[in-house]
Amino acid sequence: MSNSKLVYNYLESPLGTLIIGTTAKGCCLLEFNDRHELSAIKSRYKKWYQVDCVEGSHPTLDRLESELKEYFNGKLRDFSIPLDLRGTQFETSVWNELLQIPYGETRSYGDIAKKLDNSSVSRAVGRANGNNPVAIIVPCHRVIASNGKLHGYGGGLWRKEKLLALESQKKRLTDFL
Repeated sequence: MSNSKLVYNYLESPLGTLIIGTTAKGCCLLEFNDRHELSAIKSRYKKWYQVDCVEGSHPTLDRLESELKEYFNGKLRDFSIPLDLRGTQFETSVWNELLQIPYGETRSYGDIAKKLDNSSVSRAVGRANGNNPVAIIVPCHRVIASNGKLHGYGGGLWRKEKLLALESQKKRLTDFL
C-alpha cells in the first residue's frame, strides 16, 4: 500500500457495525458506522491525511479485526495494533493520556486535564475526547464525569455503558447485550 491511501472496511461487532481504516503507518479509523456518513468520514480523512480512501483489505485491518474479537470476548486488555493518529497538538496529548488509562478503570475529564497540567481545560478535554478517531483502542469510553456518571460518548451512552461493563466484569461483551 502506498502512503497515499487509507484502506477501510466494515466489521460487524456486538455493538454494531464498525468502520475500520489504516494508512501505511497504522490504524487511523475505528468508528461506529451509525455515527457519521461514510462520505463525511472520507472527506475528513482526505483533509487530515492527504490520502484517498479506498475500501479493501489490508494486513493491519486483519490484525485489528482479530484483536477486536479478542477484546469483545474478554480475552484482550491491551491492543498492540500500530496507530496513526493525527489531530491538533492538544488533541494528540489528550489521546495519549487516554491510552494510559488501564483496562477496567475510569478517569474524569478533570483528571485528564490535571495530567495535562491545566485543570481548567476539562471541556476542551471533552471535545478532544469526542474527536478521537480510533474508538475503543484509544479508550475514550473510560472517561466519565467528575460525579462518576456517564457523560458524552460519540457512539452513544449505551455503548459506553456496555464497554465499561465488559472491562469491569471481565466477561464477554455478548454477556451484557
